[in-house]
Amino acid sequence: MKTPINSRGDALLISQTIFVVAPSFILYGYNLSGLGGLVNLSTWASTFSEIDTVFTTGAIKTHDTTIQGVVVACFTLGAIVGSFSCTFFGDTFGRKKLMFSGALFTLIGTILQATSFSLAQLIVGRIILGNGVGQLSATVPVWQSECSKPGSRGKHVIMDGVFMAVGYFLESWINLGFYFTSGTTEWRAPIAISAFFSLVILASVFSFPESPRWLVRMNRIDEARSALSRYKGEDEQSDAVAAELSAIEAACEDFQTQKASLGEMFTMGEEKLAYRFGLCMLLQFFQQMCGSNLVSVYSTIIYQENLGLSSITARTLSGGMLTFKLLSCSVAFWSIDRLGRRACFMISGAGMGSCMVALAVATSFKDNYGASIAAAFFLFLFCFFTPIGFLGANFLYCTEVAPLRLRSSMSSISTANHWIWNFVVNMVTPI
Repeated sequence: MKTPINSRGDALLISQTIFVVAPSFILYGYNLSGLGGLVNLSTWASTFSEIDTVFTTGAIKTHDTTIQGVVVACFTLGAIVGSFSCTFFGDTFGRKKLMFSGALFTLIGTILQATSFSLAQLIVGRIILGNGVGQLSATVPVWQSECSKPGSRGKHVIMDGVFMAVGYFLESWINLGFYFTSGTTEWRAPIAISAFFSLVILASVFSFPESPRWLVRMNRIDEARSALSRYKGEDEQSDAVAAELSAIEAACEDFQTQKASLGEMFTMGEEKLAYRFGLCMLLQFFQQMCGSNLVSVYSTIIYQENLGLSSITARTLSGGMLTFKLLSCSVAFWSIDRLGRRACFMISGAGMGSCMVALAVATSFKDNYGASIAAAFFLFLFCFFTPIGFLGANFLYCTEVAPLRLRSSMSSISTANHWIWNFVVNMVTPI
């Protein structure tokens, strides 16, 4: 494969996926679930006694559990700020600069967390890390959709969900591997490993062309033509490049005549912008409230504390479940363009809802071995249905229904809404 610096066409899109998209969403999944398997380690509890849920009982444990939820949720607070900031900076600085900024924030946040000796440093690190992940999660899908070919856009952006699942997968098995080490290495090393993905983005993002649509909006037509030529794998003077460039220019002329404002998203009119924006907001709300991220983040705790399994068994089952979730992403990759977005959302939602009902019934039988097996089964089945509609397709849909002039704003605000509800979920857990 050619390097990102000189690759063209499909090779360029593959390089884009490997060097920017994959690390960005691996960081998302890895860090979102990163502390879930660490907070019940004895060395963690000894280092951060303020959130010790291992050596405490009764009212003290209840208090520390609440504080623990706040600390975990600090990542989400940072992500809300990071994604919402793209509303104001996304169209000013372009996609690549925001992605570089996001990767830099994730690197700084990771270093602060991995070297923490106080709760204050850990909290600051999580906020900075979350800010970076928020910027990446709001910007990368927009950049992808603006650079991909229309016929393959769904598959390209659905890969975001696949790479989130890769992040969950890596986190669970890396945590299990370091569980057998001694000292604070068992939690510092798993946190520090994610810095690798930040460095990959920082080293490669500026070797890719900027979004052709953003370049046209900035009236940098020659650069847009060159970028389109590389993404399409065609000569700059080819008819295909000229036709797409003309279409983008026409769309941008509409953008110039219809000055974009955030207030537009709350109006109907011919474009039904309020309806589109409402769909984006609801999808991101559903993505969080269905419990998919909760199950991924606290899977170890669910198996250990709620189902009464041993620590090693719980971690092994958690790793197996998240591996199964990763493999299940292949279904979404096949179905997203064949069945359409709406059908995928409906199948995914119905499947997850049914699993949650069955899980509620199974967990109501305390100290029942058969019920515990049934509960574990429905957790696995839940992870099969999640990727079909609510592990990437929600980000894709928001970029597709937004008009060009509001694409960055609508995507970033709906992503901020995604993180707001993630914060709510984290605040009412640990379970």
